[in-house]
Amino acid sequence: MPELPEVETTRRGLAPLLVGKRIKAAIVRHHGLRQPVPRNLPQLLAGATIRKLTRRGKYLLFDCGTGTLILHLGMSGRLWLVKAGAPVEKHDHFDLVLDNGTVVRLRDPRRFGLVLWHPGDPLDHPLLAAIGPEPFSSEFDGALLHRVTRKRSVAIKQVLMDSHVVAGVGNIYANEALFRAGIRPATPAQRLTRARCDVLAEKVRDTLQDAIVAGGSSLRDYVGSDGLAGNFQSQFLVYGRAGQPCRRCGGSIKEIRQGQRATCYCPHCQK
Repeated sequence: MPELPEVETTRRGLAPLLVGKRIKAAIVRHHGLRQPVPRNLPQLLAGATIRKLTRRGKYLLFDCGTGTLILHLGMSGRLWLVKAGAPVEKHDHFDLVLDNGTVVRLRDPRRFGLVLWHPGDPLDHPLLAAIGPEPFSSEFDGALLHRVTRKRSVAIKQVLMDSHVVAGVGNIYANEALFRAGIRPATPAQRLTRARCDVLAEKVRDTLQDAIVAGGSSLRDYVGSDGLAGNFQSQFLVYGRAGQPCRRCGGSIKEIRQGQRATCYCPHCQK
């Protein structure tokens, strides 16, 4: 968390306000994030114009002409607009100040986020180069899922969360997509038929799209670029609902642990 819907919601909120704008200054208050923030980043960004704001997986890419500012929100980060002169709080580690007075602020209490610079093609950066296809792209479909799971005995939920297979699907949306597809999270991936892979790929896309429309999920620190919380958590069918009745069949939602993450499912609706 934040996962793809939260990052995409942030991108959509920021892009109309930032693209074409000139950067006046970059303020780094804490260099010790998951990887060190480059010491010369303020010099690299000062005077640059933001040409595009795109997303790859869970990464935001600010095209600044001479290079790309790469941001990742980590486990607790949020990126939103504040007014010039807004009070700085303890975990506000990075500000991007534009010529028009707009300030884009990164708050990251756990400091697992990233603020990096790449002078070449950002997709060649080591953190991005091995990421799998975007879930909304034509490359991601049932055929791909069927192909990559043939010799994998690992649980299908773990496959969905593998960024080498598909970009941006984290714990929340893997839970939700598997429920929609009627597949138990612990099912060995290689047991899925092509037909079930087709359904699962479709439900991954549907789940992510519904979450984007709802502004993402706000469980802890996440808010959109406008400072407002997302609302998809009110639509959760299984995630975080252990012991509660299934919204489809009325049975009790169960919880197990997979890879140190909570996994929720309905024993009746998911086979």
